[in-house]
Amino acid sequence: MALAAGPADATPATWSAAINLPDLGLAAVIGHGIPMNRLLLVDEPGEHLPEVVAALAPVCDVLLVRPHTWLQPRTTARLAAHLRRTGSVLLSHGPWPDGAQLHLHITAAAWSGLGSGYGQLLHRRVTERASGRGSASRPRTADLLLPDESGRVGVPMTGAGAQPVSGDVAV
Repeated sequence: MALAAGPADATPATWSAAINLPDLGLAAVIGHGIPMNRLLLVDEPGEHLPEVVAALAPVCDVLLVRPHTWLQPRTTARLAAHLRRTGSVLLSHGPWPDGAQLHLHITAAAWSGLGSGYGQLLHRRVTERASGRGSASRPRTADLLLPDESGRVGVPMTGAGAQPVSGDVAV
């Protein structure tokens, strides 16, 4: 959700779609800053998943999709080409059948905010590793806050809040 919320923060006219995610928590969607009045929901498209993705790609900047394992490489290649033409981003909830252009993995995580038996969770600091194909073939890492104190993606500050922690992956 945090990745999908980035474009919505950047451009108020951004549309998003959640496809094949019938158990999606709408309160979490709102909490991450994705406007409900610009979110299209397609609970269970079944065998029509590729057609639904292709139809929504020209009008939605971000497509959240839980893929079916039966998707064929030829179908996923056609969808990838269509997404490149439209400029949409597909975020897969689970492994994409033919592999993805970019893989994000959390390699370390720690919550902050709890004291010794008291307090409230404030943020989660993670080390994110990005790797993939093409221009993303060189693995990169970065420290991020998922979420930060405001519930969004943030960059941890070093020392007295002067500089972001070093890393070469931007979200």
